[in-house]
Amino acid sequence: MQLRRLKDRSGLGLSSLESKTGYSRSSWERYLNGKALPPRQAVEELARVSGVEPTRLLVLHEVAEAAWRERGGTADVPAPGESAPSGSAPSGSAPSGSAPSGSAPSGSAPGGEPSTASAPRSRSLLIGICAAVALGALLVGLLIAAPWKDGGGGGKGAAETRHGAAGSSHGTFVYRPGKTYPCPVKRENGRAYAGYSTTRTAILSQPGWDVVEAQCLLRHLGFDPGGADGVYGENTTRAVKRLQKKAGLPTDGIVGPHTWQVLRG
Repeated sequence: MQLRRLKDRSGLGLSSLESKTGYSRSSWERYLNGKALPPRQAVEELARVSGVEPTRLLVLHEVAEAAWRERGGTADVPAPGESAPSGSAPSGSAPSGSAPSGSAPSGSAPGGEPSTASAPRSRSLLIGICAAVALGALLVGLLIAAPWKDGGGGGKGAAETRHGAAGSSHGTFVYRPGKTYPCPVKRENGRAYAGYSTTRTAILSQPGWDVVEAQCLLRHLGFDPGGADGVYGENTTRAVKRLQKKAGLPTDGIVGPHTWQVLRG
């Protein structure tokens, strides 16, 4: 569930994950639904395309992988692009639900003595649950902290505070047909600002000041989105695609963390 939350926060669909990470749609569907433990490289790729530091995720992934191995399971680690097995039983295996002739009943040992196999299994399940909870807590913390991780240094943080105050002075955004906004782009501490928003992570889709900010920065960089009206329409989408193509980014027309990095300079 936590990996799905990270995926949703990035705004990427299964098709986008397949194209950007090299792992198939069916593989990501199993990983995100908790049906299979993702391989280490898949975790690294998801962190990369989501703009999240992967180090802590990989540490917790090792804990989860150890839990899987202890309880006798194996991680589903197909090579990039491979789809999952069809789920058919291996040739020569016994039919599901049937026991070999003469075998002892489930949960008991020969001679009628209770089996102790359930104890290690319970411990392994507990370890797996604890690892999943720890991983989820870390992901939530990273998602909350991500927008601020570059703003802790004195000069940069002060610049963003000033621009944030300027953006908030505009009040709640209300779209007015035909209304456009001026774009007085300035650079402070190596970043460009138009005075409407300080975000570097927002994924744009709805009208708002973040869109006005992006439109002003697009125009400043020579990619005309039309009027800076705060609406993420076709002209803005085309301008974003041209910027992404020039910057070597996937040309999906969506402004996310990587596109903001180019816009801010």
